[in-house]
Amino acid sequence: MSEVATRADFTRIRYGQLWEDAAVLLEGLQIGPGDICLSVASAGDNALAMLAEGPDRVFALDLNPAQIACLELRVAAHRTLEHGQYLELLGARRSDKREDWYRRCRPALAAEARSFWDARTEVIRSGIGGSGKFEGYFALFRQRILPLIHSRRTVEALLEPRDRAGREIFYREHWDTLRWRWIFRMFFSRRVMGWLGRSAAQFRYVEGRVGDRILERARHALVELEPARNPWLHWILLGEHRETLPPAWELTTFERARERLDRLEWRCKSVEDFLAGSDGSGLSKCNLSDIFEYMSEAHHRSLMEKLLTACRPGARLAYWNMLVPRQAPDGFPVRSLETEAARLHRLDRAFFYSRFVLEEVAG
Repeated sequence: MSEVATRADFTRIRYGQLWEDAAVLLEGLQIGPGDICLSVASAGDNALAMLAEGPDRVFALDLNPAQIACLELRVAAHRTLEHGQYLELLGARRSDKREDWYRRCRPALAAEARSFWDARTEVIRSGIGGSGKFEGYFALFRQRILPLIHSRRTVEALLEPRDRAGREIFYREHWDTLRWRWIFRMFFSRRVMGWLGRSAAQFRYVEGRVGDRILERARHALVELEPARNPWLHWILLGEHRETLPPAWELTTFERARERLDRLEWRCKSVEDFLAGSDGSGLSKCNLSDIFEYMSEAHHRSLMEKLLTACRPGARLAYWNMLVPRQAPDGFPVRSLETEAARLHRLDRAFFYSRFVLEEVAG
């Protein structure tokens, strides 16, 4: 059993959408025909983005049955909806027809998933991409906190296209106020984020000032990257994506994933339990999200040993560090692709993470 499962509540939707940049993930993993992939499921977006790359198999795993239900509804929507309807169901586009789209998806769901979503009409009506605790945290920031810092006009101006020099000037002269820094650090502190956004158990191994680290990454997203092309920033500030979509929600990804749904399998279990079964072998590409962050060093080492046993030579592992540094322990048969990972991290539009880790299993 995963260590965090003994301390965190995994009975509600924690993430209604993925807060990891699939563009970074896919470039790092280089998925193609013949690959057997493992992915932490979460809301299902990155597993579907991996599927769209054409591997032989994708196994999506999550401890939380609510997250598996999020993936199952996405799969049903791929089978039954057009792309625009899919975006409306997720909440990326405004709509008063989400219940209609759900009713169209419903026959394609297994009984347990149908029961889960039938009991959540309001969640369907408001858009499933905003249904998680984490999205609720950002909604509180957007609706109650952000107006104390910046006007709507300033927020809209932040999202206008600019070159690097223009973004630097706008950030310095209009955005980076004393109030912005003070309230941001407080709202994204360990205590507030653990209470309202994530789980306190997810901060068990975190040291240092959380708000300062996230503020530094926010500056990177607003200056070094292009806010006008950042779907996660749009959602945080506006509650919708407008014309800027996460990679997994784009039309080409939607269509390619729909053609390959028979290659996707999901399990409501931990990575450890999956690796102990017969399916957990021959893996070649693994998206591990940030699961190592919630583990002690000893548990991290144990899981990495099991994972490497299940992987082919040359397999790639990709995962994020947000606040706890984790990588393959010294002496393990793993080659760090540090230069490539650092380059990709600089491009990561889901800007909360302090590090993107990319490793290759030795041959």
